[in-house]
Amino acid sequence: MVVMGVSGSGKSTVGAALAARLGVPFADADDLHPPANIALMRAGHPLGDEDRRPWLEIVGAWLAEQPDGGVMACSALRRAYRDQLRAHRPDVAWLHLAGDAGLVADRQAQRLGHFMPSTLLASQLDTLEPLEPDEAGLVLDVAAGVDDIVDQAAAGLRRPPRNRAGADVDDTD
Repeated sequence: MVVMGVSGSGKSTVGAALAARLGVPFADADDLHPPANIALMRAGHPLGDEDRRPWLEIVGAWLAEQPDGGVMACSALRRAYRDQLRAHRPDVAWLHLAGDAGLVADRQAQRLGHFMPSTLLASQLDTLEPLEPDEAGLVLDVAAGVDDIVDQAAAGLRRPPRNRAGADVDDTD
């Protein structure tokens, strides 16, 4: 599963808790950024697609290396980025942490030492493409507590994958 959303939505916290609950490995895509990407973001510049492509290849490779499943915290803001990850792991499910921009901004302001400045939140929100009906996953509100989000996500994983329209996803093709 990839826990996705804008910076400050709780991807790392929820992802680590969900992985612990499921007994699978956890990784944070932020830790896989090359130094040049971190320098760009730290300087307040949003990453372009060319900056993201090699990073997403590393993230996708990690997903593919988890035969028994794993949880990755990764923004995965655009469909094209999710498609690139899905090319490595076609059965990936998405947990989109979505919610009020003000709440996310407040959370960002409380984080210390993170390379992503809160000034990039608007560009991330502009870039965000919600899950499409054919993408297996859940959208949960960031206002819920971590335990509630993890409970809902774990329950969602026990059911057959569903798209946003609520139909079972046929992954036998």
